[in-house]
Order: sequence, then structure tokens, then C-alpha cells
Amino acid sequence: MNSEELVIGMQVRYPRTGTAGRVAKIERQGGNLFAEIDTTGLLYRADQLVPVSLQKGKEEQKKTEDIERVKKELEFISGTGFQEAISHSDQSCEGGG
Repeated sequence: MNSEELVIGMQVRYPRTGTAGRVAKIERQGGNLFAEIDTTGLLYRADQLVPVSLQKGKEEQKKTEDIERVKKELEFISGTGFQEAISHSDQSCEGGG
């Protein structure tokens, strides 16, 4: 994230640890821009922070992909392919040995 995008009060997330919160303060040290997160009171490099709105978009996409995967699995289980696979088994639960 660059300095033009970062504003006090913005919700951000530090992906390495999962820390999330609002930007409480912005300061420059040694040529680097840092933001203090209200939940920890610690400074994080601004270029390492991700706006929460972008993170939510990725989470929504993952949820959609998960739903599609589950739908496909349910279709397979209810279809003939799964039933045929079961018919070739004696359905016993015995282990070897």
C-alpha cells in the first residue's frame, strides 16, 4: 500500500500475522512509512498492510469457489458414478492384518 492510499481510520490487515484494525497514526521513520494499528498499538510498515475491503473481496471469492466445489461433490455423490463405485465394494469396514 502506498502513502496516498493510507489514511487514519482506514481498516487494514497485516497478512503475516492476521492482525487487523484501524490506522491510528501514520509516521515516517528512516525513509519508510509506518502505520500504528489501534488493536495492538504497534507500528507496521505501510507497504505490508492490506486494506480490509480488498481482503473481504478475496474471502468472498474463496467462499464462492468453495460453494461451487461442494455442489460438484454433491452432484457426484447423488449421480450414478458414485453409486456404481459403491456397487463394486462389499461395503465391509474390516481392516487388513
